[in-house]
Amino acid sequence: MNLQIEKLYAAVKKPSRRVIGLMSGTSLDGLDIALCTIHGSGNKSRLILEQFITIDYSPKFRNQIREIFAKREIDQQVLCGLNAHIGNQHGAMVNTALKTWGITKEEIDCVASHGQTVYHAPKRLTDEKRFGNSTLQIGDGDHIAVTTGIVTISDFRQKHIAAGGEGAPLAAYGDFLLFTDEIENRILLNIGGISNFTFLPNKNSGRKAYATDLGPGNTMMNQFALAHYGIEMDKDARIAKNGSIDNSLLAGLLEESFLGQEFPKTTGPELFNLQYLKKVQERTRTTEIANDDIMATLNMFAAQAIAQGIKKATQDVEQYTVYVSGGGLHNKLLLEHLQNTLAGVKVTSFSELGINPDAKEACLFAVLANETLAGGPTNVETIRDSPAVCMGKLSFPY
Repeated sequence: MNLQIEKLYAAVKKPSRRVIGLMSGTSLDGLDIALCTIHGSGNKSRLILEQFITIDYSPKFRNQIREIFAKREIDQQVLCGLNAHIGNQHGAMVNTALKTWGITKEEIDCVASHGQTVYHAPKRLTDEKRFGNSTLQIGDGDHIAVTTGIVTISDFRQKHIAAGGEGAPLAAYGDFLLFTDEIENRILLNIGGISNFTFLPNKNSGRKAYATDLGPGNTMMNQFALAHYGIEMDKDARIAKNGSIDNSLLAGLLEESFLGQEFPKTTGPELFNLQYLKKVQERTRTTEIANDDIMATLNMFAAQAIAQGIKKATQDVEQYTVYVSGGGLHNKLLLEHLQNTLAGVKVTSFSELGINPDAKEACLFAVLANETLAGGPTNVETIRDSPAVCMGKLSFPY
């Protein structure tokens, strides 16, 4: 037997595994690295977050990704080179994290890498007649495996699409296994570049869990901040707080048909971007309003799009709690708008469920890898409108 397969088989047979989950989202801010111990599998899974670190992307690295990110026309040589380069860089970041934590590669069973999304193209957005749903995450798993010396599972979204899904959001799988409660109905809201949630009805409700994208989270605010202020984000909503919401622009932004589509659904910066903002401004004759007012309006737009989606999902649910994770959790103005729109609903940090909210998505990919190794499709077959599959491609270090 191949030595690597023998080692992997031994890991599968253990009662628990140590998995490093990696996540970098559409905000392009850096790589989240979560060291998890996962006991068991399926609905008996129990995750302990041992260590967590975010390693920021350098401006040069971030700009290299932006050369091809969410663009229809790109330099294919750059795409080809970045696929390997990102893999090498992510692998090096894992090595840095392990050194910081004082942990050797031999103590880790596998790395679970989401990769760096560069284009997301569900058919509902592209209306592409020749192809079906598609998505592309780069940062080759073989390069991560060789750089770290650790078995790597990567490229999770392709199996989801191959089995009939849209490739996103995948949070439903880990959320369902780890956080379904006996009594409480839960909305696990993640506000990244794009906002999404997992609806987790309590175990006795008779309803099915599912996950869906909602619309913009931070992406349009971040794009606008970079384009007009030369900064990566509106930290602490300082710009938005200085502006006033333009109701005409807000109403126009909320007219996007995607926002009214049935759940589950998926989207990305390919739709919600500065071109969309420009188009709506021209239609609503708001091209002359101040930049601070635009930022204030974009902040409210994200909150309204999220709240409308949550209200739609919970219209026949008497009580539920919203647990928030992702970068948007740190935007207090956005959360204030969200809480005001969801009057009477408890909106709180995901930390109340026992895991660092900034680490949540990286942890969920560790869970997906654990299911691929030690679980099975039947563990997630009751999730609504989502294929029951184990995901990810396997890469050995040699």
